[in-house]
Amino acid sequence: MRRGRSRLPLRLRTASRAYTRRVQPPPTQYVERDGISIAYQVVGDGPTDLLISPGFVSHLDLAWTDAGTTRMLTRLSSFARLILYDKPGTGLSDPISHLPTLEERCADVEAVLDAVGSKQTVLFGISEGGPTSLLFAATRPERITSLVLYGTFAAVANNPDVYTPDVVARTRDELAEMRGVIENWGDGARLAKLFAPSLGARGIALWGIFARASASPRMAGALLDTVLSIDVRDVLPSVHVPTLVIHLDGDRVIPPACGELLAEGIDGARLVKLPGIDHVFWIGQNRELADSVIDEVERFVTGGVDRASTDRVLTTVLFTDIVSSTTRAAELGDRAWRDVLEAHDALVQRVVAEHGGRVVKHIGDGALSAFDGPAKAIRCAVALRDAVAAIDIELRAGVHTGECEVIGEDLAGMAVHIGARIGAFAGPGEVAVSSTVKELVIGSDIAFEDRGTHELKGVPEEWRVYVVGEQRGERAALDAADAHMRRSDRVAVTLARRLPRASRLGARLASGGLRSA
Repeated sequence: MRRGRSRLPLRLRTASRAYTRRVQPPPTQYVERDGISIAYQVVGDGPTDLLISPGFVSHLDLAWTDAGTTRMLTRLSSFARLILYDKPGTGLSDPISHLPTLEERCADVEAVLDAVGSKQTVLFGISEGGPTSLLFAATRPERITSLVLYGTFAAVANNPDVYTPDVVARTRDELAEMRGVIENWGDGARLAKLFAPSLGARGIALWGIFARASASPRMAGALLDTVLSIDVRDVLPSVHVPTLVIHLDGDRVIPPACGELLAEGIDGARLVKLPGIDHVFWIGQNRELADSVIDEVERFVTGGVDRASTDRVLTTVLFTDIVSSTTRAAELGDRAWRDVLEAHDALVQRVVAEHGGRVVKHIGDGALSAFDGPAKAIRCAVALRDAVAAIDIELRAGVHTGECEVIGEDLAGMAVHIGARIGAFAGPGEVAVSSTVKELVIGSDIAFEDRGTHELKGVPEEWRVYVVGEQRGERAALDAADAHMRRSDRVAVTLARRLPRASRLGARLASGGLRSA
């Protein structure tokens, strides 16, 4: 928490126009994660940090040329130190060759927080940024004071196993319309019809420029495909930070049923439904809607919240076990087998550390290790499987992600039990994973083979089990936005960087002229 100027009270909202005129676009800075530069900005000096996990696409420079966006960011920065960033592959961040997993998206968030010196933050997950926020809050609760989720989801509403038939039917219609948006990427009218129906005609062209500068058509299509594959429902019970869920009752992009599912799945979450149809609530002239949403955020952030309990945390557990250990021990004899176990234990310690995990404990002829993401655990298991050939043994492994109870350095709870049971389905040299793990690594190059649904001893319900395939999955090749920008787009972006006030004035004139706040 930081000392700073006092926040702007809600009753003084009439003064927000003055704040809008004083706040200037902050400088864009960069932090590198795994060779990729992530663009970020910090504005305001409030006592609480608030990081926005952005939605579909974003562009830090162009955001400040839109009067509605500037007004929203100004209000947020009046009561918090506001932290903004562009996801890799969008906006000012580096282009990427493949779409990251949610685990990698969480690493992006952590890199930005570390770069700005934020120990704890309010995490504001907007639209497609919601699943990343949920996973981050569940796996790193010590970094989060509270969670705000706007217009987002745990699973997209086209899933008939989760939502009612009428919701699924409407969602599939909207998805067909969204495919049209992708096929005509940069068409402001198509974007507005779906994301902000009340946007005035004169602001539509500006939004087209924003889309073309924020992401390439291929990147936008890949983002949509990934969104359709996301299912983090299993993460919800592991979110223990205070949570506010905000949803518009007329949202066409993410229907209200998605917000209801979030509030039902997160213990203690509060759901606020507001009237409105603009998924992107902050653009255009609908200031009453924008104020209503930010009012809820401000009340939640500044009203005092409890710190997260860190004795239960979402963790990926990896169980490894030596195949036919009893037989091998009999063949080698006690002394030689002890040497093999010592070499095995040292190898596990080294390889787990190299993959960002920690060995919780050695269990006879196996080990339990913990990771903050499933892809790291899987890659570690594969590396261990290959490495133990040097000491003439074979391993089997099981990976599961779930909520664990932290007892000192040890882990306990049903998730640990499930991980052990999943591992029992692995054959020699195989890595078995739960369906939860498979869902969380969507977008990676890890391929899986379905081993069917099974009952796990001592575990409620049946679980689908997969094993990691030998072949890598295909990852769609992506490109940068600038390859698809028009000459006029490049001029607009250049003006936004060099003359942000003039760009904002032009945008306001184009969207309906200067009006009082």
